[in-house]
Amino acid sequence: MDNVVLARALFGSSMAFHIIFATLGVGIPFMVVFAEILYHTKKNKHYAILAKRWTKGFAIILGVAIPSGTIVGVMLSLLFPGFMEIVGKVIAVPFQVEIWAFMLEALFMSIYIYAADRLTPTLRIISVFFVALGASASAVLITDAHAWMNTPRGFDLVNGEVTNVDPIAAIFSPSLYSTALHVLSSAYMTGAFVIVSLAAYKLLKRGSTKEERAYHHRSLMLALVVGGTLSLFTAINGHATAQMLHKYQPEKLAAAEGLFETTSHAPLAVFGVANPETGEVEGGIEIPWALSFLAGNSFDTVVKGLNEYPQELWPPLYIHTLFNIMVVIGGFLIVLAFGVLAWRYVLKKSLPRWMLWVLVSSGALSMIGIETGWIFSCTGRQPWTIYHMQLTKDAATKSDNLPTLFFMFIGIYVVLLFLTAFVLRFYFKRHPVSKDLTPDTPILEDEGVNTNG
Repeated sequence: MDNVVLARALFGSSMAFHIIFATLGVGIPFMVVFAEILYHTKKNKHYAILAKRWTKGFAIILGVAIPSGTIVGVMLSLLFPGFMEIVGKVIAVPFQVEIWAFMLEALFMSIYIYAADRLTPTLRIISVFFVALGASASAVLITDAHAWMNTPRGFDLVNGEVTNVDPIAAIFSPSLYSTALHVLSSAYMTGAFVIVSLAAYKLLKRGSTKEERAYHHRSLMLALVVGGTLSLFTAINGHATAQMLHKYQPEKLAAAEGLFETTSHAPLAVFGVANPETGEVEGGIEIPWALSFLAGNSFDTVVKGLNEYPQELWPPLYIHTLFNIMVVIGGFLIVLAFGVLAWRYVLKKSLPRWMLWVLVSSGALSMIGIETGWIFSCTGRQPWTIYHMQLTKDAATKSDNLPTLFFMFIGIYVVLLFLTAFVLRFYFKRHPVSKDLTPDTPILEDEGVNTNG
């Protein structure tokens, strides 16, 4: 492998590791806000216990998210010095402001963890709201740089020199709004579905008390409502993202759909493999005119094909598969969430064990959707680091020790994953929910969960 491939592989693996913790670091505080609000409106102690235990898990996750994020920042500087030279002159502001967002999150998290029992209900909600706000702001500010890479603004590149810098134009690049909304909604969705998985798994365990089942059922239903709503919003926002790609990154949209010839009434290709030799998606299912409508809200929208561009500037065609994985998972989670809610509250039936097992898979599926979405977004920009401004080969380092670093960091990430899982399991095994629940906690008569098959 050459240096460009190795640099991308090392940075990509670091980002793939960090994104797990960064996503949960945004999604879980969002869920804690809902639990706190429900506790103070419904006066049910179960919601206070949910908020407390989710915050404990979030604190452990944050302990990995912070150093892994630092590693990603350092690697960006070391692996792509040509890119950082432009970043430092044009779009350094979001990176600097992100420090303040983190300080906001850390400050109010300390208040919430150590002083929540001494605060009034309003101040409890405010404190955890600012934790979620700081986490979300951090995500948006980092995403801002990613959006700028896709739709660069605020500078000119003349003979390799940066001129006419406008930091405000760089910060508010055309893809910022749709990209930031997509990142936030998918993170909130993933945090909710990870909680769905945990609650469903707990409800599958036999021998739980009625009170424990009531507690986990409330966790499950709350997370399903939030996860289902946010997955639907993410899908709607995906439509806006497709329109952004149609306008600003047409070759990425064409590669995502395996469209080679410019055409109106363009079909949407689902599944299959894009073959550059035949100019078709082989084995796919075509939905007539759907891509044109997705791109421009009209069935006769003209969508540019890959043949409009030199083949050496095409994105890798496997992003078609990544796009399909992301969309199929998102669609499945929408159907799953609203299907289970309808089963429980419209049909008024208990949740059978097979349904709980399906729900257990939702957290892992949502995280796979997050990972494939990020890989799709970054890989779909190739061969550019800064779209139509700087090629990745010109941004990457020329160092020859990347293979050693790659295997070393992969080893570190594997160890950290196992250690994090071990610490989470150890802590919650030492502090089971039964210790937090008390006999006088109100319990619903029918919690709607069938644990006997």
